[in-house]
Amino acid sequence: MNMRSFWWLALAFTLLWIWMQWGQFSAQQKQEAQQRIEQTSEVPAAQAPSVKASAASTEVPSAPSASAKSVPDTASNVPSKQRIHVKTDVLDLEIDTYGGDIRKVFLLKYGDSNDRSKPFQLMGDSGQMYYVAQNGIAKVPDAKLPAPTHKDVYQATKTDYTLNGKTLTVPLTWEKDGVKVTKIYTFTQGEYTVKLDYKVVNTSEQPWTGSLYSQLVRNTYDPNHSRFMYTYTGPVIYNPQAEDKYVKHKFTDLDKAPVTVNTTGGWVAMIQHYFISAAIPEQDQQNTLYAKALGEGRYAAGVVEPVVTVQPHQSADLDSELYLGPIIQDKLGSIAPGLERTVDYGILTIIAEPIFWLLEKIHMVVGNWGWSIIILTILIKLAFYKLSETSYRSMARMKKFSPKLKQLKENYGDNKELFQKKMMELYKEEKINPLGGCLPILVQMPVFIALYWVLLYSAEMRQAPWILWIQDLSHPDPYYILPVIMGITMFVQQKLNPSDMMDEMQQKVMRLLPFIFTVFFAFFPAGLVLYWVVNNILSVTQQWYITRKIQQGESK
Repeated sequence: MNMRSFWWLALAFTLLWIWMQWGQFSAQQKQEAQQRIEQTSEVPAAQAPSVKASAASTEVPSAPSASAKSVPDTASNVPSKQRIHVKTDVLDLEIDTYGGDIRKVFLLKYGDSNDRSKPFQLMGDSGQMYYVAQNGIAKVPDAKLPAPTHKDVYQATKTDYTLNGKTLTVPLTWEKDGVKVTKIYTFTQGEYTVKLDYKVVNTSEQPWTGSLYSQLVRNTYDPNHSRFMYTYTGPVIYNPQAEDKYVKHKFTDLDKAPVTVNTTGGWVAMIQHYFISAAIPEQDQQNTLYAKALGEGRYAAGVVEPVVTVQPHQSADLDSELYLGPIIQDKLGSIAPGLERTVDYGILTIIAEPIFWLLEKIHMVVGNWGWSIIILTILIKLAFYKLSETSYRSMARMKKFSPKLKQLKENYGDNKELFQKKMMELYKEEKINPLGGCLPILVQMPVFIALYWVLLYSAEMRQAPWILWIQDLSHPDPYYILPVIMGITMFVQQKLNPSDMMDEMQQKVMRLLPFIFTVFFAFFPAGLVLYWVVNNILSVTQQWYITRKIQQGESK
């Protein structure tokens, strides 16, 4: 069995194993989420983070406890007072005066996965979905003056806001015992970043202390999760001072233990395929980042900022930011350091990022992501033309001398040691390198895999049309035309490869590979299949040309 055939076989069964694991993982997550919903009719609200008492106003507060026992609120329904509707050119959301939480978020520039006429819902607190953005001021223990958490009720002067200019501000007020707090959300035209500002006015006769916190709370329900293409959904923490700066914390891991990180700057986020919500504190101050399980199937990722002291008859501003939107790589990095890493290419990031950069530049010229994928595939194929040529020449020579190999097999097939010896003598005599067809392919594999992840994780591909029947490159081909073409190109490529060295069983397995891959790719996003189809067509064309030249004795 030649090395190229072995590689295809190994890749096929690897894909089969991955597909099975993804399906099992998805089913398990959905089952666990459903069990949590069925086991309880009472849904607790998350407890506000607490901070340690300190004589120094600059002390960094500790992260909250992750114990489910620390969540006292067991109301059967999530408390709600009055909803404030806010609409910009890119966001349509609801803020509840109970806590001033952002309870619902729709992204107007992105269609729903099942119905494009409706906007995509990122956050919500009804039905199976519970995904909200909470914030408040954590009161320092032993402090005499109160501070509003996400369980206090705010007052609002309006219940409907629409962006008519470049910015829109939505103020909410809370007042008690001589302390007045105005929470202000600021929205900007065309932006998914929401500025959060707490203006604290202390009219009392004693100092006020408190610490701003923001947290993203959700359950495991993700209606857009694909059963066949596993992508991570859950909390991430970015610690710029750590060796491993960007770390995912799975829901199942948080069930075992909470995570607390003290650092300068940093941020936390809840990510899912194509979309993200992030809490971004001031980057020049000491913050406490955390992720924890709240119990009853809910999880929080949050930030506690430094303790602030406001002297009597003084005021102070406490600022933070939220990002609620798509994972657009060229914009995230300018919002916060490392935020672009939520497009996680893993160990192949160093290769994947330049590939996406080139893909994006091509798109700026042609204006269509489908044609951009095709042009990028051609450019990559040209870059590796010489390596591919070496591989195909080796395969062509082996195919040219396959009658001699077949004769050796008939003569010495019963004696494996002698057969191997005679075969190596033939390779040496004809100057054939049996590994020549494998090594060039292995060199190219990191690039091909990196491109795979680029096409899988790029939000730009979501609902992006190509031509005719392909109106969404992130969804499978509705008529399976591309997967079938890919299977046909694989079959043709097999015919160009030598197969005389395989036994009958191996040949039967190899004949099944085009069918297996066709089935696999029927569930893959059309953009990925388009890449493989173009790559296979170019490979078959190049291999056919080289094989024909060698068979005619015209090889150089």
